[in-house]
Amino acid sequence: MTNKIALITGGSRGLGKNTALAMAKQGIDVVLTYQSKQALAQVVVDEITAMGRKAVALPLDVAQVKTFDAFASALKHALQTHFQAEKFDFLINNAGTGLTAPFAETTEQVFDDMVNIHLKSTFFVTQKLLPLINDGGRIINISSGLARFTLPGYSAYAAMKGGIEVLTRYMAKELGARQIAVNTVAPGAIETDFGQGLVRDNKEVNAYIAGQTALGRVGVADDIGPMIASLLSENNRWVNAQRIEASGGMLI
Repeated sequence: MTNKIALITGGSRGLGKNTALAMAKQGIDVVLTYQSKQALAQVVVDEITAMGRKAVALPLDVAQVKTFDAFASALKHALQTHFQAEKFDFLINNAGTGLTAPFAETTEQVFDDMVNIHLKSTFFVTQKLLPLINDGGRIINISSGLARFTLPGYSAYAAMKGGIEVLTRYMAKELGARQIAVNTVAPGAIETDFGQGLVRDNKEVNAYIAGQTALGRVGVADDIGPMIASLLSENNRWVNAQRIEASGGMLI
């Protein structure tokens, strides 16, 4: 049987790294992308190959749509060279960055950056890679609990994630003919370096979130990566066009 191959954007650290490792533990080969931290990405590749799986890291700046054609060509070459494959099976649109700014002070440039990094990239990375995704594959788009609940300072970021959730349903509808299931995973607040490590390093923020979460603590990367990987199993083949929040019951 041919091994399944996953592509995860932003896989060199944080939730992306955790998800890449979780997929490898499930027997999936991995292509991960990084923006600038090649050394960190190579560490993840080495960890995956140590598990007996194949992995490769490719550079990709998701904010630069004009580079996506070249990335698709590089991916096609990598699939042939490293995996002896023409196509891959799973796409996880994970790459992104945080933003904390009051609505009244959010500049047009910052807003446009959020559009490019989150919403536009999810739309056009997926579009460009469609010819390389096997029929019967899966796409997972990463949203945020902030698309459901509201905390001051996240209006632009959360608006992009809301757009991704709507886009997911349209993708599911239009790609159904190819038996490609598309879902959204929306993590709650997680202890990583995301957003300059605010949730992880600020004790007051951490305690507040824990107090607003039914399970009584802040999330960690291991709460999310394995959950995303589990969506790729055959046991979840009938899950489609869904928003699945993994927040421990935050602000319910």
